[in-house]
Amino acid sequence: MSNVVYSQREVKRARYAVAAVFAVHGAVTGSFATRVPWIQDHAGVSAGQLGIALAFPALGASVAMPVAGRITHRFGARNALRGLIALWTLSLTLPSLAPNLLTLCLALFTYGATAGMGDVAMNALGVEVENRLGRSIMSGLHGMWSAGALIGSAGGTLAAHLGADARVHHALAAAVLTLLGVLSCQWVLDLQPAEDEEPPPRFALPPRSALLIGAVGFCAVFAEGASLDWSAVYLRDQLDSSAGLAAACTTGFTLTMAIARIAGDKVVDRYGSVRTVRASGVLAALGGLLIVVADHPAVAMSGFALLGLGIAVVVPLCFAAAGRSGPNPSQAIAGVATITYTSGLIAPSAIGGLAQATSLVVSFGLVTVLACGVAVLAGVLRTGDRDRPKVTRPDAAVPGPRP
Repeated sequence: MSNVVYSQREVKRARYAVAAVFAVHGAVTGSFATRVPWIQDHAGVSAGQLGIALAFPALGASVAMPVAGRITHRFGARNALRGLIALWTLSLTLPSLAPNLLTLCLALFTYGATAGMGDVAMNALGVEVENRLGRSIMSGLHGMWSAGALIGSAGGTLAAHLGADARVHHALAAAVLTLLGVLSCQWVLDLQPAEDEEPPPRFALPPRSALLIGAVGFCAVFAEGASLDWSAVYLRDQLDSSAGLAAACTTGFTLTMAIARIAGDKVVDRYGSVRTVRASGVLAALGGLLIVVADHPAVAMSGFALLGLGIAVVVPLCFAAAGRSGPNPSQAIAGVATITYTSGLIAPSAIGGLAQATSLVVSFGLVTVLACGVAVLAGVLRTGDRDRPKVTRPDAAVPGPRP
């Protein structure tokens, strides 16, 4: 991107604008997730067919993510994000319209493709703002995504409780979120490619740096996906907990992650990405160990809380490091995002398959091992700390990265 100079006031305003976009992105996910049972009934698909259909968002995202960089290069960062976030919010209407399995799969593929492109564009802009501020903001941005998802989920839960038609609910939600997303994009940084900057390829394999950083994200997202989908089952089946207590464990895990992400930037600024992620991995591994050895629901719930606290900031810091790892930030971010989406896709089924063959205790033993992997591999994020510019005057105009 061109080396444009922005005032500190403009950069701070852009930070809040990007945070709003993250919240809108999360709200779409929350709005969709709560109406999946209605969508299943409307499309007339079985549980097994629904499982197949729910793989298509990740497939769509994996295919489309590498294209986001080229779109940003052609239209500029602000226009690209405005268009991509609008496509994402409007795609919320598609799944509830699907009358059968085939159309549901196509709708979810489109839904995932627009989600992935918007994800790459907003994370790339988040890294640009972070560079100009000279301090960590990516953890807080992902915390805003979690907050948006909780708001979207609350709205969806209310709509489901009232028996609202998901087509009407999602049409109204899409209209509101599209308006909020497009308006928020008005204040993001309007970055344009340099005159001599070559456009990124239409499709390219992730760079080696993205693969290493993505491995850290893979471990964290695997633990997150396993905990979200299996924590309640673990408490119910392994520790004979009530349904209410089991559900509270999953809610507590999600809330712990959201709080840790919002508060995580101060920790990163003080200790740096590598030490923060290394300590996070140790904390997550201790949580996993508590889950494995737990003989009482309170011990397991404490373990899940520690696990959530440990992995919360890892993925945001992976995106931040990817955005500073080479000459093409969008391509690197797309590579890391693809790896993490893949991890989120395979984690629930992998945990279930291993539990079927052995037990859930063994499955969460694997989660504990992967949490250790976060601590061991944390050093690959060192580039992000080294390359972040430092800002010494609060009112200074801050240039972009050196070409």
